[in-house]
Amino acid sequence: VQLQASGGGLVQPGGSLRLSCAVPGLNLDYYVMGWFRQVPGKEREGISCIGKGSPLYAESAKGRFTIPRDNEKSTVYLQMNSLKPDDTAVYYCVTRNARRVGARMCWTPAYWDYWGKGTQVTVSS
Repeated sequence: VQLQASGGGLVQPGGSLRLSCAVPGLNLDYYVMGWFRQVPGKEREGISCIGKGSPLYAESAKGRFTIPRDNEKSTVYLQMNSLKPDDTAVYYCVTRNARRVGARMCWTPAYWDYWGKGTQVTVSS
């Protein structure tokens, strides 16, 4: 399973970015997808995940981020609005062969079987 993440970059505080994660050939009906981020010297932080049910969001992401999914394109996105300097991190998309994911697993790095290469997001003026 190859995850192809893109869309990172430099953005000013208050701005928006949309990250994309394409998984060519994967039927997302049978896979849960998620996003983590990591700042140097800190543990990876789960941001959001989506499976068969409603998406889940970390407290840091609620009200600002969404995780739309396009099954036809085998792509999941992370739409990030109202970005803050604290959102600066390397963002990773993840997946696992499962249809549903609960909150506890959503935030657990070891739960996820496949990780994409990270994409850097920098929020700075």
